[in-house]
Amino acid sequence: MAREELVAVGDAEIEVLRRGAGQPLLLLPGEDMLEADSAFVAGLAERFEVVLPSPPGFGRSTRPDWLSAPGDIAYLCLSLMERLALESVPVIGCSLGGWIAVEMAVRNAARCSRLVLIDPYGVKLGGPTTRDFVDIWQLSPEKVAALKWHDPEHGKRDTATLSDEQLGRMARNHESFARFSWEPYLHNPKLKHLLYRIGVPTLMLWGEQDGIASPDYGRGYAQLIPGATTTAIADAGHYPHLEQPEAVLRRVTEFLG
Repeated sequence: MAREELVAVGDAEIEVLRRGAGQPLLLLPGEDMLEADSAFVAGLAERFEVVLPSPPGFGRSTRPDWLSAPGDIAYLCLSLMERLALESVPVIGCSLGGWIAVEMAVRNAARCSRLVLIDPYGVKLGGPTTRDFVDIWQLSPEKVAALKWHDPEHGKRDTATLSDEQLGRMARNHESFARFSWEPYLHNPKLKHLLYRIGVPTLMLWGEQDGIASPDYGRGYAQLIPGATTTAIADAGHYPHLEQPEAVLRRVTEFLG
């Protein structure tokens, strides 16, 4: 069961995809927007109705000019959950979507029953001269792919087969990711001081071969969230749910109960 709609939230229109049927589950995608038709979402959809919004500026969602950071997006996503009557549901956030999920949880965790974070950005753990994340904007796409994926073949897309509309969306997704993550780079300086507010069970999953941010970063991140547990996913990079969907699904379903 696949459904799509545009939902008005404030002065934005948010693209919402739905997969499957059952208990609702909110999934916030990564910046490359590869989740909707993935084996990971198909597996979740066997048990849940997966509600998958495209963040503002991604997919078909509009991007009001006032939006400048994932914290701004968090308010729209919380309003979206209210519009869709999603209350006390599991929330899964992947990469950029994980950062947005954390920003949502520190503002209002009441709409989230359990939180799964998959290789999220969002906090800076090191000092001013310590690099928590690889600077992807200074590298070629090929080098970025080699850092993101344990097997870079998983990240390849045959752009020659894509329509002009699909190519335009890819470019827009990339531009929106830069807008929301460039300055400060991939983090909110205040966010780590607010993680104590996350009062729901939290699972942090991290690809063992993530070349963008190391598993040590993931463990340090999780230690700032009360009671959070961490699991490393073998043979996976920054998108373990896409490279090792069965392993991630097994751990997520065990956690969600």
